[in-house]
Amino acid sequence: MLQRFADLLVDRAIPGGLLGPREASTIWDRHLLNCAVLTELIPAGSVLIDVGSGAGLPGLVLALIDPTLRVALVEPMARRADFLSAAVNELGCPDRVDVIRGRVPEVLVDPGLAPAAVVTARAVAPLERLVRLALPTVAAGGRLLAIKGAGASGELATARATLRELGAQGWSILSCGRGRLNPPTTVIEIVASRPDWE
Repeated sequence: MLQRFADLLVDRAIPGGLLGPREASTIWDRHLLNCAVLTELIPAGSVLIDVGSGAGLPGLVLALIDPTLRVALVEPMARRADFLSAAVNELGCPDRVDVIRGRVPEVLVDPGLAPAAVVTARAVAPLERLVRLALPTVAAGGRLLAIKGAGASGELATARATLRELGAQGWSILSCGRGRLNPPTTVIEIVASRPDWE
């Protein structure tokens, strides 16, 4: 399934401008495997919302790896949402993967999906802005998992006041895929502490 998705990314997402024109040679290392190792942090059977899903990274990758997940891919741009809908249908998982065109939290998410135990994001926005967008969709005690790069600690430092304001219970920087990826995937984990957000 991941190979079929890789082919879709190379054959359609890159020509469609969803990924850069030079990304074909790095589809596995930089994109698919970078996202796949996030499964280390996600319990089987979770309900997951992927914010700003773009070409389906990481949300669709995670759904393909773990068929027990229920996933909502939230994407505001029409051409990206159209690609995601086509990919979900061609990969045979429309019964457990929803594509929702709109912005979080303005988009009305299916009550069966939000608030979710796990919310993911990759290359959406700086952390301080991302938490304002994404935390309203996280269930109390649930987690926002933001894939970040080398600047993760700086983003987290900048966002601390906002995290306290929003009532986040805790936050940390984690590494996924140690011993399997070089470098491992850097993830900022934020734990939500209350069910209702203002």
